[in-house]
Amino acid sequence: MPHALLLSMTRPITLAKSQPRSAQPARAKAGNGRKSPGKPRRKAKLPSKQNWWLIALEGVALVVAAVLATMFMLGYSASWLSGSGFFTSLLPFAFGVVVLMLASAALLLAWSRLRAWLHGRLDYLPAALAVGLAASSGWFVMHDGYIQVFTHFRTLVGGKQEAERVTLAHQVYAAYRRHGIGGLQKMMVRADAFNPAIEDAAKAFDVDVNLLQGIAATESSFMPRDSFDGGKGLFQITAVPKAITREAADELDVDELQVNDPKHNAFVAAATFKHYLQQMNGDLFLGLLAYNIGPRNGGLRFIMQQYGATDFVTMQPYLQTLPRDYPIRVLSYALAFKLYQKDGKLLAYEEGDNAMRIQQMGIPGL
Repeated sequence: MPHALLLSMTRPITLAKSQPRSAQPARAKAGNGRKSPGKPRRKAKLPSKQNWWLIALEGVALVVAAVLATMFMLGYSASWLSGSGFFTSLLPFAFGVVVLMLASAALLLAWSRLRAWLHGRLDYLPAALAVGLAASSGWFVMHDGYIQVFTHFRTLVGGKQEAERVTLAHQVYAAYRRHGIGGLQKMMVRADAFNPAIEDAAKAFDVDVNLLQGIAATESSFMPRDSFDGGKGLFQITAVPKAITREAADELDVDELQVNDPKHNAFVAAATFKHYLQQMNGDLFLGLLAYNIGPRNGGLRFIMQQYGATDFVTMQPYLQTLPRDYPIRVLSYALAFKLYQKDGKLLAYEEGDNAMRIQQMGIPGL
């Protein structure tokens, strides 16, 4: 075998090595760690401060309109469906509440669509329409026809307590009607000399000035005197706890009270009335009754505990020897003073629409 051929057979054969993957040219892949070329993304535009104010105004206006409309619907239906029958009153009223809830949801959905349409034209249109709805509802509330409906709503929500308040309020209106306008007018004239002292006392102890005037009218008819049972002065002050007299003296900045002084007398009365009103947890009728009874027989709180009475109405059967009509008389006089201060005259309850005006004005303290 020739030498050249032998060399070629014994020479190692070198195979072509493939290039490693890392050496291969990398292909650009869109989205593989690199942002595709093009316009940069825009950030979401936040509402401006003006838009936030418009949204807040719109929300508040819608809430006001919804609340007033709900009160009207419930008050109106409470009057229409009044009664205790299950099928004639209770069940229809409950069904009406469900219908009201569904109608509210439908209106809210309709508003969202209307709002988008309005906002597409002008930014402030939704807020303007919402404010218009709230203003219209407010005007309707101030209208006379709404007062009676609102009264029915209060009775619905207030339950037993509100029913008692309405009953007692009508007793006060009846007592005011029985007063002769001429006699009341004369008493108003007599009260002019004492009103500054009563106003100072009311301000010092944070009580209604008309209530204090009503107490003075009931106690002395604004003719201060000493009575046979020990009452003294304008408010017929009798036995008063020392803590109350000390409080009145401190407000007057005197060392010793002179109960025959109208101003001192009024301050003691105001301090005493506030004390009993707080003792009766703010119940006006019980506070006035406690003021009149005073500490005798253990005071009204002891009497109520003895008989298990909880309010002025449940206390009525046990007031045979106690002044059950005292709070009614005080409030009827207080109402007269309120009317006189507002209108400069007294109104005959049974004439024209005076009854409606008097009831709208309200009884002091209630």
